[in-house]
Amino acid sequence: MTLKVCSHPFLPSPRAPGVVLPLDRIQVGLNVLIQRANKFTPATRLLIQRFVPFPAVASANICNVVLMRHTELEEGIDVLDNNGNIVGSSRVAAKHALLETALTRVVLPMPILVLPPIIMSVLEKTSLLRSRPRMILPVQSLVCLAAFGLALPLAISLFPQMSEAPGSPGRDGVVGSDLLKEAETFSAVQT
Repeated sequence: MTLKVCSHPFLPSPRAPGVVLPLDRIQVGLNVLIQRANKFTPATRLLIQRFVPFPAVASANICNVVLMRHTELEEGIDVLDNNGNIVGSSRVAAKHALLETALTRVVLPMPILVLPPIIMSVLEKTSLLRSRPRMILPVQSLVCLAAFGLALPLAISLFPQMSEAPGSPGRDGVVGSDLLKEAETFSAVQT
């Protein structure tokens, strides 16, 4: 029997109030470190400061996933058979799904917060944008729009919506952690 586990990384999860604190502390801390770094030229500091939002947002996303889905680690997530019927729940599958979700939430802002600073630092040096400074905002908007268009499909395609593991239901319809530990490899289900 093959068991299917729902591990879609974009299930609704409202922002938790505890997510803002790590975001602020990381961003302020990184800005202070960059300002105190004596080895960097002012131009290098400015370039590095453009990337400060990424680690702050990525860590806040991880905190959000853990805060919003921590009960799944304790209770497990539903495990389905080949026909889509719920046969029990698994904490091992929940841990796997939570890890995939956290990684997806780290990758999601990467193109949005990393590509535009790199591309704009190159484009701002071109004669076109130097001679027409009013064009910087529209060009930056187009670069950000392209990054948004790239980010979501990339993040969604990292992991399958449903993972698969060989096994059979344990006692009372609950899938035991030993069962799914034996089946450590999860493969994509085409649905």
